[in-house]
Amino acid sequence: MDFEGAAPGFARAMAALDRAAVAQADEAGLDRKLRELVRLRASQLNGCAYCVDMHAKDAREAGDDNERIDSVSVWREALFYSDAERAALELSEAITLCSEGHVPEAVWEAAAVHYKPAALAGLVVAVNAWNRIGASTRAFLAGSYKP
Repeated sequence: MDFEGAAPGFARAMAALDRAAVAQADEAGLDRKLRELVRLRASQLNGCAYCVDMHAKDAREAGDDNERIDSVSVWREALFYSDAERAALELSEAITLCSEGHVPEAVWEAAAVHYKPAALAGLVVAVNAWNRIGASTRAFLAGSYKP
């Protein structure tokens, strides 16, 4: 489906929303590498091939290590992530899978140890919206993203 052609006004609004999400994360002081890891993990869970490719490329462009990017799907077992990053990844997963029981209070509390409210808001808005469009419509070709 040509999503942008079928819904150009909505696509522009989504692009503006994404820019606002990035600005929120930046203003809150979230590291770009962390933002991309969180987006990558949500994209993996949502099954959006284009977004997985995009966020992996953006994480590399931000200077993250290949082993961290390549291992984000198994972050619980990998040794490459700080406690703060683990809390952000767990929050991202809980938000992405919220239909399975919402976001547990313990997940919020663990993230709040490392992030102030503005940064938590940046983590919340950093995931999922485009994934739902990309995964359901396959409007964007995996591998076509250029940073």
